[in-house]
Amino acid sequence: MGTLLHFKQLYLEAFNDCKPSYVVLFLKGYTIFCGILLAMAFYAFMYRILTGFDF
Repeated sequence: MGTLLHFKQLYLEAFNDCKPSYVVLFLKGYTIFCGILLAMAFYAFMYRILTGFDF
């Protein structure tokens, strides 16, 4: 749990004093987009493992 809090702190500090607000919004949206893509890839990989598909 401490590691997640540390990553949260690093994430929040990365956007401190970032002046163009549209860049901050774009980067935060891009972070969410990348997280969704990683979750989908993990789900697809686990689905293939659990259902016995050949790779």
